[in-house]
Amino acid sequence: MADRSRRPDLAAMIAPLLRELIAAEEPVLAAHGISMWGYVVLVALDGSSVRTQAALAAAIGADKTRIIRDLDELQERGLIERTPDPDDRRVRLLAITDAGRALKNAVQDEIQRGEEHWLSELSADERKTFLRALGRLSAGDRRRAARGRNGDTT
Repeated sequence: MADRSRRPDLAAMIAPLLRELIAAEEPVLAAHGISMWGYVVLVALDGSSVRTQAALAAAIGADKTRIIRDLDELQERGLIERTPDPDDRRVRLLAITDAGRALKNAVQDEIQRGEEHWLSELSADERKTFLRALGRLSAGDRRRAARGRNGDTT
């Protein structure tokens, strides 16, 4: 007999919601002419200072060679800039442009309006708690990734 006191694993609870969220985002991204990876890059660059392609790849969980095509497209559209690092000309520094920020903000606003479909199921207090906890867990992932890059496992 199943133990009803056990909760499902986190992935088992999150995965169905994640699939629905991604499916809801895809038409928004298509309407704005940007790929999911392109949007992820713009969000990451807007939330930080200028960074290298390698650091960006690590931050978004992508292989640095995987994102080159996306970076090329974003640069061609004037959404990001890539400039040589004055200290190491083999390295490219990335920055979001004003046009990139405007597009990212428009897409993000539309996506977040769509998220109301799910968030409206929660009371105001539940919503606040859920978003705070999710933000904390998500920030923890970035901290864990940074520790791994620096060799710190504590």
